[in-house]
Amino acid sequence: MLLQWYGGPVMHSTTAVPVFWGSRWNTSFAGDKISGLDLVYSRVGGTPYAHTNSEYNDGSGNVNTTSIGKGSDLTDYSTTPSGAPSTSQVLAEVAKVTNNRPVANAYYPVYSDQPRGNAGYCAWHSSGTINGIRVQFGFFFNLDGDPGCDPQAPTNLGHSQGLSALANVTGHELSEMLTDPQLNAWYDQRGYENADKCAWTFNGNVTIGGQSWKIQGNWSNEAANTNSGYANGGCIQTS
Repeated sequence: MLLQWYGGPVMHSTTAVPVFWGSRWNTSFAGDKISGLDLVYSRVGGTPYAHTNSEYNDGSGNVNTTSIGKGSDLTDYSTTPSGAPSTSQVLAEVAKVTNNRPVANAYYPVYSDQPRGNAGYCAWHSSGTINGIRVQFGFFFNLDGDPGCDPQAPTNLGHSQGLSALANVTGHELSEMLTDPQLNAWYDQRGYENADKCAWTFNGNVTIGGQSWKIQGNWSNEAANTNSGYANGGCIQTS
């Protein structure tokens, strides 16, 4: 089942501004997670992994997988909501940490210090406006010791389990943000976006920032049409 375009925009450039929300980010809990995610966001642009998203367009051009910049991290050491926050709560957090002056069309992935508990997902992405400024944003639970959200990356890659888990879902949500930023662009008839269709499937590792990462592939209509990908013939990890 191929992805279809439903008329919405794709990302022609963006700036990723990670947000670390919760009191534990100011403790040893942070470990290698902040520095590792900073490396991913600052170096992912122009990589063969990012290029897996480049075939999708919106009539005015394709996803630009080179023009992915990174802004300075934002932190909020206040207590995060108990349980799974709503999209409006996460958007309100982005408004708070940006003083209601976000970067237009930026992507604000919000990393909580709380485990997911009974939530049936590891992360998500969405879009909204702050003072009339369109932004994209995401939400990520703390995935330390969470077997349901663990890609089981080899320890010799040099990353903690918690960072490896966050890096994998970070790639998933970043890819969907690029190809379906406002949830009205590219998805299939079941509502699956390009990363959803290849969730938890791997074909080796990808290289970002000179390091190897175990990050899932993304769906390619072109690969599916020629049966040249892995996992149902349509998943690719590099392009």
